[in-house]
Amino acid sequence: MSLDYRDEEVRPEEPQQFEQPQPRENAFRPGPPIYAIVIIALYGCVFLAELTRGIEPAILAAGFDKQAYLQNGEHWRLLTGTALHAGPLHIILNSLAFYSFARPFEALANRAHLAIVFLLSAVGGSALTLVLNPVGISIGASGGIVGIIGFLAVYSFKRRQFIAPEFRRNLIMNIGFILLYGFVLSGMVDNYAHIGGLLTGAVYALFAVPGDPHKDPREVLPPIKAAGMLSIAAYAAVCGLAILTILGIV
Repeated sequence: MSLDYRDEEVRPEEPQQFEQPQPRENAFRPGPPIYAIVIIALYGCVFLAELTRGIEPAILAAGFDKQAYLQNGEHWRLLTGTALHAGPLHIILNSLAFYSFARPFEALANRAHLAIVFLLSAVGGSALTLVLNPVGISIGASGGIVGIIGFLAVYSFKRRQFIAPEFRRNLIMNIGFILLYGFVLSGMVDNYAHIGGLLTGAVYALFAVPGDPHKDPREVLPPIKAAGMLSIAAYAAVCGLAILTILGIV
């Protein structure tokens, strides 16, 4: 994915006879997405518990069974379902996608936003599929992952002067592919969870990403940093509950 972020150097106004300073372009190379790695490790532990119990029994025990949610009041399934996966291919593809989009995310915005967006989008995806498709069992972290893409898409338009057009086009193509993939495989893929996650991440970005070019989106107030850490802690608790439920401890 092409990434081009330009930092504009702001200087005091100089006399007219001098040439005005030009924007300074920096090579921007994302590092490892720390919060994404932590989240992947958390739901990876849940998958190990699934393998121990057996994937199908684990999904029945802790997946987002919508009928159980509605009829039995098992509201915790709304969250634990986001930590389970249907098999090795499912978790590998989700993790690769998560990592690849989290790298530019944590480079362009504060990583606290990533944890918040992931958690909110995972819940938003589950909530939308509960409303529009209240049957069956939904599992997977893809709602939260697609929320990351929704955030980046809004970011790339709100701060278009810093982002290469190729980056925006790449995001739009990925969104189109995800929606088309979900439509074609509607019997296997929960497209409503993807749409719910996408919209949640996009709406969050509308408020969180500064439109002012002089504000650095990588700088956030302490409450946002605290909210990011709390989001990681909350998801860790969700994964812990999923593991305990899968193993029959609770």
